[in-house]
Amino acid sequence: MTAKKTFDILCIGESLRDIFYMINEATVSCSIHKDQCLLCLEYAEKIPVKDVVKIPAAGNAANAAVSAARLNLKSALISWAGDDPAGNDLKKHLKSEKVDVSALCTCSKQQTSEATLLSFKGERTQLLFFKPRKYFLPKTIPQSRCIYYSAMGDNFNKLDNQLKIHLKKNSKTIFSFQPGTTHLRKGLKYLKPLIALSNIFILNKEEANSLLDGEQKPTLYILEKFHKLGAKNVVITDGKNGAHAFDGNDHWHMPIFPGEAHERTGAGDAMASGFTCAILENKTVPEALRWGTANSWSVIQKIGPQKSLPNKLLLNKILTKFKSIQPIKI
Repeated sequence: MTAKKTFDILCIGESLRDIFYMINEATVSCSIHKDQCLLCLEYAEKIPVKDVVKIPAAGNAANAAVSAARLNLKSALISWAGDDPAGNDLKKHLKSEKVDVSALCTCSKQQTSEATLLSFKGERTQLLFFKPRKYFLPKTIPQSRCIYYSAMGDNFNKLDNQLKIHLKKNSKTIFSFQPGTTHLRKGLKYLKPLIALSNIFILNKEEANSLLDGEQKPTLYILEKFHKLGAKNVVITDGKNGAHAFDGNDHWHMPIFPGEAHERTGAGDAMASGFTCAILENKTVPEALRWGTANSWSVIQKIGPQKSLPNKLLLNKILTKFKSIQPIKI
């Protein structure tokens, strides 16, 4: 059965409450490669916290749903929350952002999942707690032009199988897949069927390398590898080095927009959701890379993954501000 109400994008994934602890007393120890760093705290000490910031509704899918709603797309969310105060706050916040939560499951006698984030000098270390649940799609799946699937807790195999069946029956639905940690830990063999169904497959370079035997590989090789597995558009983000995309014909490199990052949580989600929303608006891959980059640039200006997500007007202003920075065809 299909619901009568139609959406532009249906986001699927576990929702969490984010709690940020802003700390000053820490050190960062990096290897010779400078991209493998450790956050170091004094063991068995009381570490002062400069500030605590609570985000009522986060998680990759919720972030994407809010991002899409702010960009004037009809957005809905299939997710899970506890029947605790945090779960109530989560739903209230999403409704205020004009995200449809009619398919959000309130899990009886369970708590809402939570992420604790230690923020230091613009970067963060996350401690993720996914409440154990039984995941499954609702009997009535909201009709949408696009399904955006991202981070889940464990025990998602049944839902994955339901989703694959749904996508095969609804082949015109755009499928955007941004795998979370638990999916990535399942390995490439498990993920291949979902990748093969994806119109957009997006992850960061470190995650991509971990799926491909863990060895560092050239970005162009990574893009082409995932495209050969069936992904129509592959996007690889690489932090300060920007993002790359491949549509089967052309490779593109998108530099970042310059500026100081206040806090980087949600930058990847903003990139992924911005890119997906642009494709839904019939933009080209280069244009979609700019949308994602603008979305990401905006979100790192403030603490948390949603506070400074742009609306359509602000997104256009950012794109105009950095109009000289365009994707480079490789």
